[in-house]
Amino acid sequence: MHFLGTSNFSLPYLATATETPDGSLVLAAVLLSMVVIYFASKVGAELSNKLGFPPVLGELVGGVVVGASVLHLLVFPESGADSASSLVISFLKSTGGLSADAAENVYIAQSEVISVLAELGVIILLFEIGLESNLKELMAVGIQASVVAVVGVAAPFVAGTAGLMILFGISPIPAIFAGAALTATSIGITSRVLSELGQLDSKEGQIILGAAVIDDILGIIVLAVVASLAKTGVVDVGKVVYLIISASGFLLGAIALGNIFSSSFVAIVKQLKTRGGLVIPAFIFAFLMAYFAAAIQLEAILGAFAAGLILDETDERVELQKQVIPIADILVPIFFVVVGAKTDLGVLNPAIPSNREGLVMAVFLIIVAIIGKVITGLTVFGEPINRLAVGIGMIPRGEVGLVFAGVGASSGVLSKSLGAAIIMMVILTTFLAPPLLRFVFPKETALDQTAE
Repeated sequence: MHFLGTSNFSLPYLATATETPDGSLVLAAVLLSMVVIYFASKVGAELSNKLGFPPVLGELVGGVVVGASVLHLLVFPESGADSASSLVISFLKSTGGLSADAAENVYIAQSEVISVLAELGVIILLFEIGLESNLKELMAVGIQASVVAVVGVAAPFVAGTAGLMILFGISPIPAIFAGAALTATSIGITSRVLSELGQLDSKEGQIILGAAVIDDILGIIVLAVVASLAKTGVVDVGKVVYLIISASGFLLGAIALGNIFSSSFVAIVKQLKTRGGLVIPAFIFAFLMAYFAAAIQLEAILGAFAAGLILDETDERVELQKQVIPIADILVPIFFVVVGAKTDLGVLNPAIPSNREGLVMAVFLIIVAIIGKVITGLTVFGEPINRLAVGIGMIPRGEVGLVFAGVGASSGVLSKSLGAAIIMMVILTTFLAPPLLRFVFPKETALDQTAE
């Protein structure tokens, strides 16, 4: 399963090109690209953090700056660009004496390598999210979180898909993909803000986190379905039913087998005495699960997520999470920067008449994204609770929304304007949520203290 355009890579293609690229120059191009990626991710993350926003947004914006929208340091062939559009390749061409054909071949090979690394990054990201999704805590918040999650997935998905088809005449597959991107909720961003506010253990906080976990599970199932539909370009009801059943069955089966496997995993790990005795078997398992998901026509990220859920139930979960973090720190930023780099925000420039529809679509998606999550607070029942805080806590799409955008862009089903509109929706909802949560919770706390 391919997320970022890796399906076109093949050595035979390179061998039959006019000039076979020099391996050392391909490596040089990749190394220069990695310097750009890491520099953009770190500077962006630090600036975002200083401003009180999630670092992941800074990585995305950093990618936008170095990519097709601004500096053209990191551009990719699927956007229609060629080697002449890449400043990295132009620099190599001027210093390495490359001909035009050789430069183009180096550019294609370099783009493929970076795309593969980005794809590996998103698989590890979903594995990490699975490790952080505690099933026992999820079950403790019960029915309320489940209701909030289901409404938070269904409302924006239906409104977004129907609105794009009816108001903008978007064909079903792209509309469904955009609607699916509206379903996500970022666990990491919301939990961080709740922790800063001292509300992580509050009833509102527990409902938000539980619903966000269920949101991710439902959202990943939806992603697996729509990504598979994108490959055929046809909405086949039988195929949809098969994918929903297989995705749900895959996750439920993996969770059911988790208790059996977890004890075996721990026993095996304890017998290993060399370096990587815990993390390497964990990645073997994650990649195998990703392969099995792909083998039954689902997305590989679903398998990686399921592997994380299973290993979260083992006695080694805390140590495993610690060992996965530095690996994720190396590979996951590549994914976010590449998503940003592939996004051409110029297609939303209102000064160009043909771009105005895309800008209107972005506004529409943002409105649906906010309202579709805020109304989830109204579904909370029982004792008095801050329903507005619950709804606002579900707004940020963050890294999960970017996964949807990245998969949609690489599948080729999204137009440039619709893809950019989705990115703008992810950025704005993620920027809005932290200050809104800070506004809602302190007010509620003050009222509680006055009452006491």
